[in-house]
Amino acid sequence: MRNISDIIEGYLKEVIELNGQGHIEIKRNELAKQFACAPSQINYVINTRFTTEHGYFVESKRGGGGYIRILRVTIHSKKNLLDEMEEQIGETIAQTNAERILYRLLDEDIVSEREASIMKAALDRTTLRMGLPVRDEVRARILHAMLQTISFEK
Repeated sequence: MRNISDIIEGYLKEVIELNGQGHIEIKRNELAKQFACAPSQINYVINTRFTTEHGYFVESKRGGGGYIRILRVTIHSKKNLLDEMEEQIGETIAQTNAERILYRLLDEDIVSEREASIMKAALDRTTLRMGLPVRDEVRARILHAMLQTISFEK
């Protein structure tokens, strides 16, 4: 069974897609009332599931007439997306951020489900059995190598 965060995420993605403009503006409190949840739940979903790694840009304006605008970032080419991901990785990357990048590769049809599963297993903390910060540095190097390999193939 899906949890409330999954339902809110699915709803927002569907609205963005149906809107046809690639973005939506929402009022956090109104959305919280619609889903009978705390406004902090809406913040959690937006902060964890609508990140640049996922292909979104979020703007917000506070106050009485405030809003949250979620924009779907369109890529001009797979090469541009891979270059952007390379920059996001940097010298270190946590497992959750690496997984976000993998899900984006999957969403953009750059890798298959099987390839994403293999990549995820290689980057997992149980595979990279070493202490921090070395583990995040090794994970970043592995992910950089994977993206470079994908870049040369595409």
